[in-house]
Amino acid sequence: MDYVIMGAQLMLSLSILIVLHEMGHFFPARWFNTRVEKFYLFFDPWFELFKIKKGDTEYGIGWLPLGGYVKISGMIDESMDKEQMAQPPQPWEFRSKPAWQRLIIMLGGVTVNFILGFFIYSMVLWYYGETYLPNDNVKYGIAVDSLGMKLGLQDGDKVISIDTLKMEKFNDRTIVREIVLNNAKQLNIERNGQAMSLDIAPEMTSILTSSKNKNKDLFAARFPFFVDSIPKKSPSRDAGLQKGDQIIGINGTSTEYYHQFIKQTAQLKGKETNLQIIRNGTDTLTKSITLTEKGKIGAFNKPMFDLARQEYGFWESFPIGTKKGWSVLTDQFKAYGRMFKGEIAVTESLGGFGSIASLYGYSWNWERFWTMTGLLSLILAFMNLLPIPALDGGHVMFLLYEVISGRKPSDRFMEIATVIGFIIVLALVLFANGMDIKRAIFG
Repeated sequence: MDYVIMGAQLMLSLSILIVLHEMGHFFPARWFNTRVEKFYLFFDPWFELFKIKKGDTEYGIGWLPLGGYVKISGMIDESMDKEQMAQPPQPWEFRSKPAWQRLIIMLGGVTVNFILGFFIYSMVLWYYGETYLPNDNVKYGIAVDSLGMKLGLQDGDKVISIDTLKMEKFNDRTIVREIVLNNAKQLNIERNGQAMSLDIAPEMTSILTSSKNKNKDLFAARFPFFVDSIPKKSPSRDAGLQKGDQIIGINGTSTEYYHQFIKQTAQLKGKETNLQIIRNGTDTLTKSITLTEKGKIGAFNKPMFDLARQEYGFWESFPIGTKKGWSVLTDQFKAYGRMFKGEIAVTESLGGFGSIASLYGYSWNWERFWTMTGLLSLILAFMNLLPIPALDGGHVMFLLYEVISGRKPSDRFMEIATVIGFIIVLALVLFANGMDIKRAIFG
């Protein structure tokens, strides 16, 4: 069921983005009196799931969810309609229009995706605001995972900055981003009240971008385990735990902090154990408890941090949302630049539909859904602008050549270029999804 929810979110996002992208081509074509023969969500080789004809245009839904398309009369595209192209040009055809009109038609899709991505980021900020943990509020320091240890971090450290970027919002993804995209060299921390710097090893980029490490944490906020609430039926209630109790040990092993407690209980699933607790701040007690088969005690911990919330007005959200969206785009440029230089392994970084779907999570969260949709919109715009024939960027490249040189590439050249471009795109799709399958099978 979890995978169904992830897949459903991805399909809904892609459907929204594909339809709006194709509308970006459709409406400019109609404005310039260019005939649009088909408007399809998803591809329809051999058959379609649904179709209806209105005016000159057939609207439909295909069965192959790898994209969508509009078929514009007199245009060499993936449909490879050679019979139509062999006929004399007609006034309503794409090839009969001035180069500047054809350029606008081809740029319409990515323009919509760019605007949509910035708009979605802005609306998410306006509707949901931003809730975050200020770094200054992490008073107990960090609980370090294995990846964080590779950086030289220890439990209890306080992260101050990475290079010259101050850590104002507590988020380990900031550290990952700076290392992977900006080649950060130094992590500045406070340890036992003393300021110190950790040099970042050059191999950390490849370690952090490894597919097996992509979703792993570097560290989390450290905090003690104070019992906040106890369900009516739970091991904690049976053991006599009370709200406000502080759990400090299990079977004689110190668990001063919550992450230490979780590590111990993971080894004691379903077993009877002894908890050492402090009650009323002074009394030290031992309580016998039988953990569940999942290693739980059936008690919720008390929230230990004061979160900050930033609200944005409607108009205020647009420049901030645009800035966030632009940051996504610049990150893409940096990532591809480091891949091109060989500093990030392509085989570890590229992913297909499975990798994308996993970013939505196993539960349906509308804030995350719209944030991911905005992210995908900007990435699709960026990818579509790549100068590969069969993509919008390829058509734009040839149109710009025509505008500058005054010479139009021949139909035969465009046919060959489109076939080559389609093969390249198909190979990239198969490669990316093949990497997902390989990781799922071999890890």
